[in-house]
This record gives sequence, structure tokens and C-alpha cells, in this order.
Amino acid sequence: MDDELEYHELVIDGTLDLHMFQPRDVKDLVPDYLQACREKDILLVRIVHGKGTGTLRRTVHSILEKMPHVVSFRLAGQTEGGWGATLVELAPLGKGV
Repeated sequence: MDDELEYHELVIDGTLDLHMFQPRDVKDLVPDYLQACREKDILLVRIVHGKGTGTLRRTVHSILEKMPHVVSFRLAGQTEGGWGATLVELAPLGKGV
């Protein structure tokens, strides 16, 4: 049912797989997840957005470009998920925002 709220327990382990989330949730989910990673001192994060049409990848990259505590990001290498995932380097807490 569309009216039901779907709940996903999010494990903060440095990999965020967006396949189980609705696209409308990504704009809040990505910054919240990255902040939780920083709080656990996980500074290299893999965001799995899939290959598809590239819309979700572009959305994720647009979010990352605006986040001051993102040091850098790039598409993953072939052994890390290729262009279906993005690797993000974060500033430790106390640096950046």
C-alpha cells in the first residue's frame, strides 16, 4: 500500500545502498548518513546508487557538491561497483562543518 510508511533500519558501516529507499528520501538520507559516518569516524563512504539512467547518481553528486564536509567524491572503480557507486571522502568531525 502506498499509504504505509516503510521502515528500513540503517546500519552505519560506510556503505549506503540507495536501492531500498524511495528517490524522494535521498536528499535528506545522504547528508544524515554521512553525518552519522563522521560521528563514527568513518571517513570513506561508498554510496550505491545503481547504474540505471544516471538520474539518482546525478542527484547524489549534486547533494555531495553542496556539503562542506565532503572532501572529495568520485565514481567507484570496477572492483568497487563501477559507475553504479560513488566513493566519498569526509572531513573528520571538528574540521569543515
